[in-house]
Amino acid sequence: METVESINLITRNPEVRGGRPCIMGTGLKVSDIVMAQVFHGQTPDAMAVSYGVTLAQVYAALAYYYLHKDEIDSDIRDQIKKARELRDKHVGSRQASLLSG
Repeated sequence: METVESINLITRNPEVRGGRPCIMGTGLKVSDIVMAQVFHGQTPDAMAVSYGVTLAQVYAALAYYYLHKDEIDSDIRDQIKKARELRDKHVGSRQASLLSG
């Protein structure tokens, strides 16, 4: 008899990171792992060390990504778009505050 094993390392909670899929017990989004690999060229080993998670958790996030690629890619595009909009508005810049002076 065949038994299907499941690795439950990815969770979704509407109160954590807007309900985006995260590594269980952390606020680390699956999309964070994907962006570290795609945009920063980090290896799974390096991600595990830098984020303080296990290698199994990193691979679970990557596996989740490939099962839900369209959804995660859309989320990443939205994050990039929002970051660019904030940059263009100089949010978080070191310019003088509009409230000072």
